[in-house]
Amino acid sequence: MGSLTANGFLQLTDRAKDVIKSGGEWISSVDLENALMAHPDVVEASVVGVPDEKWGERPLATVVRASDSTIDAFALKEFLSSKIARWQVPERWAFIDEVPKTSVGKFDKKLLRKRYAADELDVEILA
Repeated sequence: MGSLTANGFLQLTDRAKDVIKSGGEWISSVDLENALMAHPDVVEASVVGVPDEKWGERPLATVVRASDSTIDAFALKEFLSSKIARWQVPERWAFIDEVPKTSVGKFDKKLLRKRYAADELDVEILA
């Protein structure tokens, strides 16, 4: 996914399979991840799209807390709300020990989607 700048340059912003289509709007998983990882209590964060009956897809944020942190989903939701549009803020949150990685060190989003589908993540849903 990308866009053309005013100078005619192509700016790549996300991989098509990592963009979440929610209610006809696109949400960048990379933008959400970067915003989450800007919080001092977050070591890593990966965001994937998961099925949603109303919107088609919604973001699931999987977060690795800093070792001494007790930050919760409510605080992170509030933190994100000041950085991105409210409709992009995830309702689904899972705190994990480590974001799984591929053999080349990238976040393994395919595995996170599989773990979500198999109900292997402890997901908290915020209204």
